[in-house]
Amino acid sequence: MIQDVPPRTKKAPEAVAFGAAVRERRTAKGWTQERLAEVAGVSALQIGFCERGDNVPKLTLILRIARALGVRPGELLDHIKVR
Repeated sequence: MIQDVPPRTKKAPEAVAFGAAVRERRTAKGWTQERLAEVAGVSALQIGFCERGDNVPKLTLILRIARALGVRPGELLDHIKVR
């Protein structure tokens, strides 16, 4: 039985910033979340969770998204403030 998982009440600011960078580049290409997911070889749910900052993406997901968008992974991470 699949249960709905409630969103995190407190999101990691780094995950939110990463998700914003992904969304910005995705929309600049005119892509939907579904299109990015298809090109990256992941589910559209993963892209949605990522863009909202609902999860902290693993390195493999960061690399897949960067490749799909045609950017260096660092471009999606450069603006994140390190504490």
